[in-house]
Amino acid sequence: MQIQDRPITDWLPITKKEVERRGWEELDVILISGDAYVDHPAFGPAVIGRIIENEGYKIAIIPQPNWKDDLRDFKKMGKPKLFFGVTAGCMDSMVNHYTANKRRRSNDSYTPGGEAGFRPDYATIEYTKILKELYPDVPVLLGGIEASLRRVTHYDYWSDRLMPSILESSGADMLVYGMGEQPLREVLKLLSKGVPFNSLTTIPQTAFIRKQEEELPKNKNWETIEINSHEKCLDDKLAYASNFKHIEQESNKLHANRIIQKIGENNLIINPPFYTMTEEEMDQSFDFPYTRLPHPKYKKRGAIPAYDMIKFSVNMHRGCFGGCSFCTISAHQGKFIASRSEKSIMKEVNHVTAMPDFKGYISDLGGPSANMYKMKGIDESICEKCVSPSCIHPVVCHNLDTSHQPLIDIYRKVDEHPDIKKAFVGSGIRYDLLVKDYNKRADDTIDEYMEQVLRRHVSGRLKVAPEHTSDATLKIMRKPSFKHFHAFKKKYDEIDKKYNLNQQLIPYFISSHPGCEAQDMAHLAAETKEMGFKLEQVQDFTPTPMTVATVIYYSGVHPYTLKPYYTAKSKEEKLEQHQFFFWYKSEYQSKIRKRLEKLGLNDLTIKLLSRAPQKKEDFKPAHAKYGSNKNAKPQQEQKEGKRNGKSRNDKKKRNFDNDKPFNPKSKNFRSGGGHPNSNNKNRKNKQKSYK
Repeated sequence: MQIQDRPITDWLPITKKEVERRGWEELDVILISGDAYVDHPAFGPAVIGRIIENEGYKIAIIPQPNWKDDLRDFKKMGKPKLFFGVTAGCMDSMVNHYTANKRRRSNDSYTPGGEAGFRPDYATIEYTKILKELYPDVPVLLGGIEASLRRVTHYDYWSDRLMPSILESSGADMLVYGMGEQPLREVLKLLSKGVPFNSLTTIPQTAFIRKQEEELPKNKNWETIEINSHEKCLDDKLAYASNFKHIEQESNKLHANRIIQKIGENNLIINPPFYTMTEEEMDQSFDFPYTRLPHPKYKKRGAIPAYDMIKFSVNMHRGCFGGCSFCTISAHQGKFIASRSEKSIMKEVNHVTAMPDFKGYISDLGGPSANMYKMKGIDESICEKCVSPSCIHPVVCHNLDTSHQPLIDIYRKVDEHPDIKKAFVGSGIRYDLLVKDYNKRADDTIDEYMEQVLRRHVSGRLKVAPEHTSDATLKIMRKPSFKHFHAFKKKYDEIDKKYNLNQQLIPYFISSHPGCEAQDMAHLAAETKEMGFKLEQVQDFTPTPMTVATVIYYSGVHPYTLKPYYTAKSKEEKLEQHQFFFWYKSEYQSKIRKRLEKLGLNDLTIKLLSRAPQKKEDFKPAHAKYGSNKNAKPQQEQKEGKRNGKSRNDKKKRNFDNDKPFNPKSKNFRSGGGHPNSNNKNRKNKQKSYK
């Protein structure tokens, strides 16, 4: 059914007229969103709105309100009976607005026509302050990824400072972190029983602020831990770093502790998360009567790019047990996988095939990582004691069931659908799960899965994310050794040749990640060139809240070990690393040549920039860290040499320990990596910023 053929009441109301058309005189909940309203399960505001509607409440959404005029958008619906909900949208507003090099973006994928400028910086804070000024007696409940990942003291790259909990900065009454279905239902249930909003203090997966003299809310099932205060974090970077270990571990436990943090005279109280959503709960979230369309109000303003990317896709699960240091997926969705039933997935496939502009192609059958569907611990009692942020690093957990059979069955079922010509896997695949040398307990389904994906579900290019070639950097990233990518590529090439597929393997890489130095990037360039790659899908690391890598970037130490690590911070250092990706472009070659000479890597100059064909044995894998050149020492070692009078070439080098980061902004909320789910258009913007 086309947009123009559907009654406006199929969507949740976003105007006063639509509210009146339903015969409503007063609303129970009003949701303020930084995104345009797309009634689709991939868009958080739509899911939250449908849950509230499903619970029997009157809900309206105010998408992308104007915060610069007389605030009429905030006033048009009046005040709700229960509360205002506030979300910046599907992305952190600062990540949405700025590149890794802190340049303002000219587009916004969550706005009609891709236009920028329809939401403020720090949108959650801005919206809440306006609401509190207009309606001081109405509670404000925060949700979405911006609020979730800023719930505790965090480093803000764009202002280059530590910020307190977003509850403190905004003045909101409560925050829901992670995926919000379970806590939201509990909030609504208790409010329906007459419990005052300010008494909602024992709901899991929520946070709020109270005076220190107030007694802590009682829950006999929770233990409480206290982390370093916000003020101590401001004074001591090590105190800030050491906090993160507790925050990450408690966020990823099945039975977690409550966290307390002092902020001035107040206590920030973060209740432990809900248990992982069941299959039935997941199905319910995806089976609401979504129109799967943008609101008709936008039809003259142009397409919404984020919607166009996913309108023919199907998300099969949530969560990621990879625990990558630069990624916020597990920080927001959790490390335990919540999967939908086959019935629910096929129901959505039927909806997609019934869309009038569907041409027979599903763009993505996937999830945060495509091949984690239905994977979980074999013995759940072991998972209940686990505090590790990753199930597959430094090794694949012996208790993890990595069978790909459920995925194979779903793919085949979709392939059999009479209206589907091809169903692609567009999400990134965890290649390490498909390599037996790494996933030692893997069964034969990994081979069957890989053959099926390459033969049936790749649109000419398969995207995977090794992220780097240096084992030292990969260890900090919580990614496997690059030797396993070599093994995966060998397997990939064999299948490609066997079936004469002629498909491309597209690896994603990150520069300037904590622990990565210029010589690491030089070796990355040389090794990937030797493998036959001219890299395109690359990205500079961007520090975003709630990641290990961001903690290292700000504090200089790893939060688990407090061991110091070098991080490129200045614009020059970051550009210097980034340009190695593009050794094949003439505009970078002179600078690369000079930098290699400075690093004492003259052997790489020949291998990387010479047009003459090189022998394979000339290339030493980056696992050796600095290659065969004994002069190619790490930057920190060179500085030590300078102090001891050992290196005359280092006299002009700066002390990186004293470098300060330059000023703010980035995209897809995965901290800095080139994640396969990221918007390619935005990747191009990032690359252009270095030209």
